[in-house]
Amino acid sequence: MVKEKVELNGKTVLVTGSPGFIGANLVLRLLREMSSGLVISLDNMNGYYDPALKEYRLRLINETAETAAARHLFVQGSIADKALVDQLFAEYRPAIVVNLAAQAGVRYSIDHPDVYIESNLIGFFNILEACRHYPVEHLVYASSSSVYGGNRKVPFSTEDPVDHPVSLYAATKKSNELLAHSYSKLYDIPSTGLRFFTVYGPAGRPDMFYFSATEKLVRGETIRIFNYGKMKRDFTYIDDIVEGILRVMQGAPRRLRGEDGLPVPPYAIYNIGGGTPENLLDYISTLQEELVRAGVLPAEYDFEGHRELVGMQAGDVPVTFADSRALEEEYGFRPQIGIREGLRKFSEWYRAYYMKA
Repeated sequence: MVKEKVELNGKTVLVTGSPGFIGANLVLRLLREMSSGLVISLDNMNGYYDPALKEYRLRLINETAETAAARHLFVQGSIADKALVDQLFAEYRPAIVVNLAAQAGVRYSIDHPDVYIESNLIGFFNILEACRHYPVEHLVYASSSSVYGGNRKVPFSTEDPVDHPVSLYAATKKSNELLAHSYSKLYDIPSTGLRFFTVYGPAGRPDMFYFSATEKLVRGETIRIFNYGKMKRDFTYIDDIVEGILRVMQGAPRRLRGEDGLPVPPYAIYNIGGGTPENLLDYISTLQEELVRAGVLPAEYDFEGHRELVGMQAGDVPVTFADSRALEEEYGFRPQIGIREGLRKFSEWYRAYYMKA
């Protein structure tokens, strides 16, 4: 696909969902690398997980912003608040928008569907409408590997059909892709969706398995391993995700006209995944080794006595595996960080954050 070069320096960049996990790390990277301009963080700081983690990430952002060449502005609010979104776009006219704000989590969507409709559908619609009325150079938004549902063909390709989501969360993410395509076609908005594969790392989401398992082990509780451990995940370290987003931000689908004189949708979808699916039991063993190495758990910890193998959970899938060749071919990037290095960094962060002497 033909790309249009997008310059970040001197521009206003809006990152929704910061100081969430991915958003905060992206904003930190932008502040470290942009030589001028404004970076806006927008997040509602909800209580889906411990707000102290978002406050911690926001402190890191503010500390980095003190010496950054680009300015930073944090706005607390929801993308579901149309008046707020419109006001932000009208006042600051962002050139690049990265929409990472969403209600996350497959399992949570089973019992709390309303919050997914509010954030992932109404909120995303508000972002699209704002991009329509206050034109942007590039809209980048988070999709998810969850859209592949129960697909058995691996690795997952963006060319594969994704018409059978197995969770409401997945359905909302697929809906985002369809809405973005419509707006790209109707209003000539360059948009790129990114299907993330199991993102992990320091200061991540506590509801993710590696994090919640660590907390349970520290408390001496038993961790439940679904599908009797017969699961594979394409784990992707946060730095790789941010590198992928950053490259995509700077290369927007080019606006072109078709033979009918109407816009060809400047629209693209990419996978961002590690490309090497890991067996869940191997991943857990590596996590345990790194927790011991970091001093989070003692060397004599009885790991086998704190594991319980259980059946499959509703809304889950046995395997995720990204085909990220398009990202590599068009942006020259593929994830580099393996689970040993990634889990080591997480374990060291966990020790420093939660176990201060």
